[in-house]
Amino acid sequence: MQYLEEKDYSEHFDASLWRRLLRHAKPFHRHLVCTAALMGVSALIDAVFPLMTRYAIDHFITGATTEGLAAFIAVYVGLVAAQVAAIYFFLRIAGRIEVGVCYLIRKEGFERLQELPFAYYDRTPVGYIMARMTSDAQRLSDTIGWSLLDLCWGAFYLVFTAIAMFSLHWKLALCVMLVLPPLAAVSWYFQKRLLKSYRQVRKTNSQITGAFNEGIMGAKTTKTLVREEANYQEFTVLTQRMYTSSVRAATLSAIYLPIVISLGMLATAYAVWKGGYDVFTGLVTLGTLQVFVNYTVSFFEPVQQIARIFADLQSSQAAAERVMTLIEAEPELKDSPEVVRRYGDSFAPKRENWPALEGSVEFDHVSFRYKEGESVLEDFNLSVRAGETIALVGETGSGKSTIVNLVCRFYEPTEGRVKIDGVDTRERSQLWLQSNLGYVLQTPHLFSGTIADNIRYGNLNATMEQIQEAAKMVGADGFIERLEKGYDTDVGESGNRLSTGEKQLISFARAILANPRIFVLDEATSSVDTETEQRIQLAIRKLLKGRTSFIVAHRLSTIRSADRILVIDGGKIIEEGAHRELLKRRGVYYNLYTNQFREEQQQRVLAGEA
Repeated sequence: MQYLEEKDYSEHFDASLWRRLLRHAKPFHRHLVCTAALMGVSALIDAVFPLMTRYAIDHFITGATTEGLAAFIAVYVGLVAAQVAAIYFFLRIAGRIEVGVCYLIRKEGFERLQELPFAYYDRTPVGYIMARMTSDAQRLSDTIGWSLLDLCWGAFYLVFTAIAMFSLHWKLALCVMLVLPPLAAVSWYFQKRLLKSYRQVRKTNSQITGAFNEGIMGAKTTKTLVREEANYQEFTVLTQRMYTSSVRAATLSAIYLPIVISLGMLATAYAVWKGGYDVFTGLVTLGTLQVFVNYTVSFFEPVQQIARIFADLQSSQAAAERVMTLIEAEPELKDSPEVVRRYGDSFAPKRENWPALEGSVEFDHVSFRYKEGESVLEDFNLSVRAGETIALVGETGSGKSTIVNLVCRFYEPTEGRVKIDGVDTRERSQLWLQSNLGYVLQTPHLFSGTIADNIRYGNLNATMEQIQEAAKMVGADGFIERLEKGYDTDVGESGNRLSTGEKQLISFARAILANPRIFVLDEATSSVDTETEQRIQLAIRKLLKGRTSFIVAHRLSTIRSADRILVIDGGKIIEEGAHRELLKRRGVYYNLYTNQFREEQQQRVLAGEA
């Protein structure tokens, strides 16, 4: 099993990344400012407490007096009350920020996933996307809601205590500050290594999520190929890589923090030695020594906390890079600003400006190649009248599905134009075109919910009578009514409680309920039994009447009634005509049809003998 490698990101701490991320949290900017202010108040009070202790020692203890004690107690109690209130409101607002930012990230990510074209899903595994929207998003919301605000408290406290220390004894304060340069050097050294380790952790986490997804979705295939042990071994390799990267990151963090603590203790020891000497010589009071030692010890507490937060930010940056890559991904296929102004977009359509779609389709010197792939179509030309049924046949990889995907504007031509009703599809909105499409795939996808819910996806405003009528038109009403709960039957995840043929009939009903002007059937009957195929054929004749339709078919018996059959080879039309006309030519289509007919006859004979 091969696991795709993800994009490698920047090697250094990226402040601009965090600024961009905070812009996405704009609805919570006021909350962030408020909590930062609360942290400032809390840090100021924390810095004032040692000064209160200094006053108590020098005035009440050394001075052997109780004068002013009541006022002192009142001020002290007031500071405690203010501190409690600041922390209470901080906890409430920070919790709201954490939940809200996580919601916003997932909301923006989901919206962007709706806009991104098929090409994005072609190259990005589902597991990677899930990791970004779950664990990575939660990590970022935790960081913004708590770590960044703790960083504010640490910064405020360092400033307040530094001001107090320099005002008390500037020479001693300066000596204590000499520990900061080596602390900065240590931080820089560990920053690079922590960021690299945490980035590998997040990347491997995506691969593990992807492996879980593939293992669950491919459970039947795993059992039929007896790949349980092989899958387990491959998964073990991934988890071992995750374990190694996590241990390396944890080890670096475990070494980093004690170094910071040790440097802080050295500064504290010096403050005790030098301050004690100054007390004996009468340069400072006992209260000043006490408050200075208190400040020196507490000065390195926020430094330690900032060091911890800094280590967390290395991990969170790896998550931020991956989430922002998704949120800021520019769709390769998007409407121009002029089209959006006139017709709206997927989330705010201006349906009143939409022109009616008749259904004529034209390929005008179209070439297409997938990104980083070989050319599929070269100078392809085709003209389809409104209401005409076009069948596309040919070998796998000949370009049939690419042609219909271009009609649907799931991709755009590399060169040339695709026109609908004589207008370049790029001059109309994607939603306008795709709202007029009915698309039935070889392997239909049903969503969790009832049969009625899944049919209603074709028209969310449809009544129950319209749903039943659509099911009746495609011949799905028979098996639905035999079910115990009828249209209220739960289909299960991806429709796994129904047979392939039943799912296909529901997908046909869903498509017809949308009343599309252009219909696409992509190998829609290749995976169903003969009886179901016959029912689908009857449904197709009703469905396609008066609609422009494209049928990509493997079973050639399903396309005999098409107005035109196009034989595609290497992205070019090598034969074209009606069924009888092509048989008379005795060309490629004749050979394909007769060979398939013989195979079907042989299968029937063998089935009869069995």
